[in-house]
Amino acid sequence: MIRPAFPPMQLTRRNFMIGAAATTAIAGISLLSRKAFAATDFYRFRHGAFDITVLSDGFLTLPVEILLPDASNAERLAILQMMGGGAQSAPVQTNIPLIRHGDDLILIDTGSGGNFQPSAGMLEHNLATIGISPNDITKVVFTHAHPDHSGATVTADGNVHYPNADYFISEAEWMFWTDRNFETRMPKALHGFATGAKRDLLPIRDRLNLVRPGDEIVPGMQVIDTKGHTPGHISLELAGDDNLLITGDACTNDIIFFAHPAWHFGFDTDPEQALVNRQMLLDRAASEKIRMLGYHWTYPGVGYAERHGNAYRFVAT
Repeated sequence: MIRPAFPPMQLTRRNFMIGAAATTAIAGISLLSRKAFAATDFYRFRHGAFDITVLSDGFLTLPVEILLPDASNAERLAILQMMGGGAQSAPVQTNIPLIRHGDDLILIDTGSGGNFQPSAGMLEHNLATIGISPNDITKVVFTHAHPDHSGATVTADGNVHYPNADYFISEAEWMFWTDRNFETRMPKALHGFATGAKRDLLPIRDRLNLVRPGDEIVPGMQVIDTKGHTPGHISLELAGDDNLLITGDACTNDIIFFAHPAWHFGFDTDPEQALVNRQMLLDRAASEKIRMLGYHWTYPGVGYAERHGNAYRFVAT
């Protein structure tokens, strides 16, 4: 059942201005070929009852104001170069887990399709590479409804991309983006994101399941509250040896935010809440030696957080 509208977020002026700057900056970014991240040899592993293949949806190029708003000029250049970028921007990869659990074939997010940047949208091609048809997917779980995570929900001709799937999103995420009064209650910088979220979510509302933290998608796959990046952002915890956290954008990048966990990210709707939840996530992962899988981390984005002074080091596995 769809409940009444989610209460309005209190957005800071800083976050509003960063979002507006990002909209302008992305429009002018020079992008590489769509083929760049069309891999044919994907990272696969087993975790408890789950068989996981990490697929690529391609990559995005993000401006420095979004990636590193808190860094000094010297820090910015060094980190952007470490990420394979230049003075003004850097690429980030998009890692989408395909998970086999019993008779279910589960996608965590759908990628961009043709609705964000032309260097992304490679998921369907890469699914076909391993012999998976959109008809084979039985469940789709959204970490959140930004266009690089939900943009391929509907095809260019208006059909549901994964026609046999049940869809899952957090109740808070649905309420926020589909609020009828969004445009009057929220800053203009967020209006385009809301339009995209409605484009992606409304066509599947009859098969959309609204979940809350603590719910299970399938046995052993639990919804974790990691709000901040968006008001209803979730991560997923998979039971097994040491457990596995599929983090979505709760920790947006392995190169930046492990080394600098107190830095902000420019696309976070509630920057302070996002920072608190990211630090809690990294602290728990390091303390309990929980394996993680990150969406915009260096492919395949699977590894551990190891304490390193007052920060962390990402240890790939």
